[in-house]
Amino acid sequence: MVRPADFHGDRRAVARVLGRFGVAETVAWFREIGVELKREPGFDKLFPVSDRARDVLDALLDAASRAGVTLVAGFRVTGVRRPDGGFVLEAADGRELACRRLVLATGGRSLPKSGSDGTGYGFARALGHSLSEPCPALVALVLDPHPLGGLSGVSFPAAIEVWMRGCKSVEVRGPVLVTHFGLSGPAALDVSRHWTTGGTPPPELFLSFFPGRSRGEVERAWLLAAADGGRSVASLLACLPARVARTVSVRAGLALEHPLARLEREQRMRLVEAATALVLPVGGTRGFKEAEVTAGGVPLAEVDPSRMASRRCPGLYLVGEILDVDGRIGGFNFQWAWSTGFIAGQATILG
Repeated sequence: MVRPADFHGDRRAVARVLGRFGVAETVAWFREIGVELKREPGFDKLFPVSDRARDVLDALLDAASRAGVTLVAGFRVTGVRRPDGGFVLEAADGRELACRRLVLATGGRSLPKSGSDGTGYGFARALGHSLSEPCPALVALVLDPHPLGGLSGVSFPAAIEVWMRGCKSVEVRGPVLVTHFGLSGPAALDVSRHWTTGGTPPPELFLSFFPGRSRGEVERAWLLAAADGGRSVASLLACLPARVARTVSVRAGLALEHPLARLEREQRMRLVEAATALVLPVGGTRGFKEAEVTAGGVPLAEVDPSRMASRRCPGLYLVGEILDVDGRIGGFNFQWAWSTGFIAGQATILG
């Protein structure tokens, strides 16, 4: 299921787009061009039955060929002009192509080695559009200093809170993967856009090893456990991987073997804080080179979502990641690409 709530941006406009071409329509369309999709158990994601990404690319190229599309090899667009109501595309080698309608499907700035290096933003601006500052999203976080440096390679469920100017604004739950440079995994990737778009000063991030349980709930549970004098700190952290439990206890200044019967209030508070509100000193991200998507872009207010047509330049259409919409991890940005692409394609044909 894909909902407007899975995206950041103008969700009313997102809802209109998804309503025109949603998941069911996407599955049916891929079936028509020869790619049968399956729902992967446990992940709630769609993959080709063949498990080959290449099959998707081949099917798209074949469908384009059957539709009469001509692919111009080596034509890297470096500029766009708009003479006489049409468009002229300029290449670095001096070649030009003219067209009556133009679709900007250039992507954002993420993974520039794939071709989405941000040049499309310049074309959009040249044709009258404004731009919300592009930022890397769905990208790993760099921690400096690294509070979990000894846990590289360990994955665990967690919650990450985003605090801005002393107020909690967002909480993201999901698996976290500790790396040598910081944090990756679904929760860290999803929360990254809130840090990169958070402005100055950047938001504060806190990690809890007990997702779904508040600090107060954890503390109350531990107080009840402390009534059993034969138990130790290790029993409070038994639900965590062994290396994680030891790291939490060390950060609290306690040994795992410390008896609960001798756990003072100040020690318990340090342990609760280390387990439910670990400060994540984010020094940056892995940047656009590794980001899976770009936050920011052309505002949706400048596009008619029923046709993906520019409100500022007749004959121009904008789709996909060049727009100021980014989805959470899990294939949602692919759905945005399919939905906007379909709508723009229909609009260019029907006029």
